[in-house]
Amino acid sequence: MLTKIRKVKFEQERKNPLYNVVMECPEGKQLYVKFDYTYKTKNFWPLEVNYNKKNYGAKLAWYTNEVENMTVAAFLEKIANKINKKYQFELNQH
Repeated sequence: MLTKIRKVKFEQERKNPLYNVVMECPEGKQLYVKFDYTYKTKNFWPLEVNYNKKNYGAKLAWYTNEVENMTVAAFLEKIANKINKKYQFELNQH
């Protein structure tokens, strides 16, 4: 993964865990992604995407395809796994 996590706000007390992540991109730009994990579908879903101060709604595929060479699901799962490990949070506990 080329993008580095810089700041995290993790809300694990919610019905679905919510992640707010600020990342540094390879070219020095900033990527902010707000996403959650939905237990019903067992998937991570982007809720808000902001790249270099431009709002992209919930669209993240353009970034994960062009820069990371992976799917949105794989990208968000990698980020979430790092955060979950740091906060000692397990998704399968619900």
